[in-house]
Amino acid sequence: MEEKDTPRLLDVKQLRENAGLSPEEAAFKLGVAHSTIRNWESGKTEPTLKVSKIAELLKLYGCTFAALETAVKETRRKSQL
Repeated sequence: MEEKDTPRLLDVKQLRENAGLSPEEAAFKLGVAHSTIRNWESGKTEPTLKVSKIAELLKLYGCTFAALETAVKETRRKSQL
């Protein structure tokens, strides 16, 4: 059982959902294919974007780079279960 003070680790899909975006909206706003978003969220691939696009992703998802990095690791961990 999780303790109340232990923050829940978010994955990449949860970051997008917390931002109130559909996969299609995120893909459109970032200028990537919808399949790219799906691949990130399934752990098949990791975001490999130019610095300017990473900044857009962080702003769009309303998170820090550290939160994105943690989410990518959590997505990868979940995909290996």
